Amino acid sequence: MFIGRERELASLNKLYISDKFEFVVIYGRRRVGKTAIINQFIGDKKAIYFMGVESNVKQNLENFSNNIMELGIGIRAETAFVSFQAALEYVFKLAEKERLILVIDEYPYVARSSQSLASTLQMLIDKYKDNSKLMLILCGSSMSYMEDHVLAYKAPLYGRRTSQMKILPFGFADTCRCFKNFSNEDKAMIYGIVGGTPQYLLQMDDRLSVEDNIKNTFLNPTSSLFEEPENLLKQEVREPALYNAIITAIATGASRMAEISTKVGEDTSVCATYLKNLTALGLVQKETPYGEKASRKSIYSIDDNMFRFWYRFVPENHSIIGRGAVDLAYKRIEPHLSDYMGKVFEEICKQYLWKLLLSGKSPVEFRELGRWWGTDPVTRSQTEIDIMGEQDTDTVLFGECKWTNEKVDAGILETLVKRSEMFRYRKVHLYLFAKNGFTRGCVEAAERIGNVTLVQYKELLEKMKE
Repeated sequence: MFIGRERELASLNKLYISDKFEFVVIYGRRRVGKTAIINQFIGDKKAIYFMGVESNVKQNLENFSNNIMELGIGIRAETAFVSFQAALEYVFKLAEKERLILVIDEYPYVARSSQSLASTLQMLIDKYKDNSKLMLILCGSSMSYMEDHVLAYKAPLYGRRTSQMKILPFGFADTCRCFKNFSNEDKAMIYGIVGGTPQYLLQMDDRLSVEDNIKNTFLNPTSSLFEEPENLLKQEVREPALYNAIITAIATGASRMAEISTKVGEDTSVCATYLKNLTALGLVQKETPYGEKASRKSIYSIDDNMFRFWYRFVPENHSIIGRGAVDLAYKRIEPHLSDYMGKVFEEICKQYLWKLLLSGKSPVEFRELGRWWGTDPVTRSQTEIDIMGEQDTDTVLFGECKWTNEKVDAGILETLVKRSEMFRYRKVHLYLFAKNGFTRGCVEAAERIGNVTLVQYKELLEKMKE
């Protein structure tokens, strides 16, 4: 069953019905579902689908020729093209009379084996685009290659594309749609463990408990997820060992540049370069306190839940996992899961607030959401606010998120009120999110204050399904 991606499919179909030349670049990390989107889109349309392989130009050209032959238009089965230019020109000519889609999936593999491919495509696009009904789709998993050699200003194909799509993992709402049998709490846990990457979600079995799913994947040396982060890094970067060390440092508590540098034993200048690459790959996020553009208070966090979970718990238990002591490894992990889920719950709450905004139901029309941390001028102590979103210099939203088994009491709300008073906004709306609801005192305090919305996790989940 195909789930989600309605917006991407709508965009592709809109381009398709233009009936003129279109050139779409689709890119994103491996396992994120790019090929699935393309196959869903071309399913009922006349299309040539060619997937590049990590081989030489001869092998890729033969495969491409075979894919063209399978279309069965005018070319004899025993014929093969002598060059990519001949093959591509043939496809462009086919599309002069009728709508035709050409997909080159894993384009970086083909382009690396044929150095002139990008220039050839550039020449043919310029030659045929005004009279062509071809819809050309280039798709790639190598983020750096697609950005540097297809989308970048100096790339031969720059300026030719009519659309580009960066495919991201599912959000929480679409992740929930993948599972019928998990409890509400388990859905959040699974999202926290593997994120929204479709291929990883397929490894989760909603007939089993979260504990058993963790044991069957992250704690199982024969599972595809057990070595997945390291394998992905090897495909994307040249020196995976140092990248591994940096991600592990962040996952185990180092968040500031100086802390990361000390933990991995490298200069901050070296770490800065590696962190920049990890950020470009979507694995690490650089955060500054909300409203501050450049700040010495910047921190780094892992932006992908599967990577965050793996690097937080697998390396430190690697030896006992390798010896088959699965139950012992899980016993070491379990006490930390609730704390681990705190950041995940914050992200889920942010997605909920974005949904409210986009559906016109948010009391504050914020422009962005983020965290804030700094010094409380009254207590002179460090403090933070989980969620902050400014509409203008007059109006703001503050939020606090609690993933705990206990009901949230009035003291938590009072703390949020005090923290909101550190800022000079005239109109303030407060959100309090709780995993298991609120005490009577908290509900009464919220009613008395007036500008407070209390959201229990199960209510949040129901509204995100709408």
